[in-house]
Amino acid sequence: MPFARTSIGGRERGQATVELVALLPLVAVLAGVMWQSVLAGQAVWLAGSAARAAARAGAIGADPRAAARRVLPARLERGLVVTRERGGAGVRVAIAVPSILGGGALGVVSARAALQDQEAS
Repeated sequence: MPFARTSIGGRERGQATVELVALLPLVAVLAGVMWQSVLAGQAVWLAGSAARAAARAGAIGADPRAAARRVLPARLERGLVVTRERGGAGVRVAIAVPSILGGGALGVVSARAALQDQEAS
């Protein structure tokens, strides 16, 4: 029985392209998840910076909310909540984590900072 010769190259032409097209949605979802995690990390980092700025402002008698707003980019100012803790020793800043889809918020992150009140000399 003679063996039939088949052309392997003819049947598999374009296979890599088909596999790439099949993986593109997965690559897009992974890229979106990674970018969302970058935005969440930035929100956590900036919440800490805003809390420190608000605590410094509160320690010298300035407006903590205005100080926190100066630290944040415009897209994070919308969900900003600044609260002074009892006794005035600390400030808590909460900001909304922006979503990459739809412009909403995924959640809220907060940070706390405290400084002793500074007396004018």
